[in-house]
Amino acid sequence: MNDLQELLRLVEGGVSCISIVTYEEHHALELIRKAAQKLDWKMRIWSAGRGSRDGLHPVLGGKTENPSPEEGLKEFCNLPSRTFCVALDLSRYLQSHLILRMLRDTIHRVELNQSVLILIDGEDCLPECIRSYSRRFDLSLPSEEELENVFRNTLRQIHNKTPLEIGLSKEGLKAIIRNLRGLSIRQARRVLEETVAGDRRLDDEDVNRIIAGKRRLLEADALLESVEAPLTLDEIGGMKNLKQWLATREKAFSPQAAEFGLTPPRGILILGVQGAGKSLCAKAIAAAWRQPLFRLDCGTLYNKYIGESENNLRKAMRQIEAMSPAILWIDEIEKAFASAASQSTDGGLSKRMFATLLTWMQEHKQPVFLVATANDIEALPPELLRKGRFDEIFFVGLPGKEVRREIFAIHLKKRKRKPEEFDLEALADAAEGFSGSEIEQAVLSALYKAFHQKKDVNTDLLLESVRNTVPLSVTMRERVEALYRWAQGRVIWAD
Repeated sequence: MNDLQELLRLVEGGVSCISIVTYEEHHALELIRKAAQKLDWKMRIWSAGRGSRDGLHPVLGGKTENPSPEEGLKEFCNLPSRTFCVALDLSRYLQSHLILRMLRDTIHRVELNQSVLILIDGEDCLPECIRSYSRRFDLSLPSEEELENVFRNTLRQIHNKTPLEIGLSKEGLKAIIRNLRGLSIRQARRVLEETVAGDRRLDDEDVNRIIAGKRRLLEADALLESVEAPLTLDEIGGMKNLKQWLATREKAFSPQAAEFGLTPPRGILILGVQGAGKSLCAKAIAAAWRQPLFRLDCGTLYNKYIGESENNLRKAMRQIEAMSPAILWIDEIEKAFASAASQSTDGGLSKRMFATLLTWMQEHKQPVFLVATANDIEALPPELLRKGRFDEIFFVGLPGKEVRREIFAIHLKKRKRKPEEFDLEALADAAEGFSGSEIEQAVLSALYKAFHQKKDVNTDLLLESVRNTVPLSVTMRERVEALYRWAQGRVIWAD
C-alpha cells in the first residue's frame, strides 16, 4: 500500500486528526492535495508565516488572512464539511493553554463536520492529550520507480537552465538509482544537483560522487552512519568459522536464492573479549557479501520528547530497509538497551526502544542483515538471546598463535613493511594473550619508536613493544575467564 492509499484508508475509516512529522513538508502537502482531488474534498492550509490559504490552488503573495493560530483554528471550525484542514508547525504554539484548548475543541468540531485535521510538524512534540486524539502517519521513502522519475525530472530542469552533457550507460543509471535509495525526494534532488554542479556532466564515473553525497546526508541526519569496509577478507586475521559461515550465505540475497526457496539471513550476535575483532566481523560481512554497511549509533536516537526516541528508531529502520540489501551494525548493543535488562530507571524508555527493535527484527521483510556486537553478556536482555532472534551467535576470543602470526603480518603489510623480513614466530609467541587491537597498537608503538630513532622498525623493537604492553587478558583476567566459561557450549566460536 502506497502513501496515498494509506491516507485515503485513514480518511475513509473515520480518522479525524492525523499527525505527520517530517522535514518533507512540500511532499506531505502534495500527498494531501492528491487525496483531496481523489475524494473531491476541499483543502485549507494555515501557517504562522502565511496565514490561511487555499490548499488546492496555492499561490504566493496575496492578502494574509488569519495569521495567528487562534484565528486559524477558528476558521477551521467554520469550514464546510469534507475539508482537509492542514496546520503547519502548530505544535510550537501549544505551550499556550488557550491554543491547546482551542485545538482540542477544533478536533472535536472537525470530527462532527466530517472533515480531517492534519498537523504537519518538523519535530514530534505534541502534548500527550493531543497525541491521544491523533493518528500518526509516516511518509514512506520513494521507490526506485519514483527515484527514476525524480532523476529524470531533476536533470531536465537543470538542463533547461544550463545545458548538461549526459554520458550515462544503462548500468550506470541503475547504479545511481540504487544508490539514491533511502533518501527522500528532496534529498535525492539535492545530491543530483551537487553532483553535476561542477563540470555540468553526468556519466558512470559520477556514481561514486552520488555515494559520497548520500553519505554526507546520512551523517548529517545522525541516525545512520555509512562505514567503509575492507576491500577483501584477507585484511582480517583468523575468524575461520565465521568466514566459512559467510561463504555459504554469500549469494543469499540473490534472486536465484529466492527461487531456490531460501529467505535472506536475518542477523548474527557477536560476543567476545574487547579488542578481539568484533567490529572487524561486521566489516568482514560487508566485504564478503559486497553489501553497504551502515552503523546505528543508538545514542543519537534518544530524544527528550515522549515517543520521539522510538520514532527515531523506526525512522532509522525504514531508512535501512529502503537501502536494502544492506548490513546494519549495532555496536555494543548491551549499552544501548542496558535498562531493558533490569529495573528501568529511565521511565521505561529503554524497554520501549528494545521492544521496538525486537518487533522489527521479527517482522521486517526487506533483506537487511543485522550485526550486533556485545562485550558484557550479563547486561544483555534475555529476550535478545532467544532462539530465532538471530541466525547464529558467535564468540570472538583471543587469537591463537597462528592467528597472531597472521595479524602481525597484516599490520606490517598495511604499513608498507615485508612480513617475511620479521621473525613472526617469535612475535606470535611473545604476544600470547594479546587481542588483535593490542597487537596493532604494539606494531604502531614500535613504528613510532623507530621513527624517533631515525631507523627502520625491526623484530627487536617489536618484541620490546610487546613486552612493554600489559594485555587486557592480564589486567582483567577474572572477567575474561568468566566470559570464556559462559561461552563454552552456548555459542559458535568465530575461529
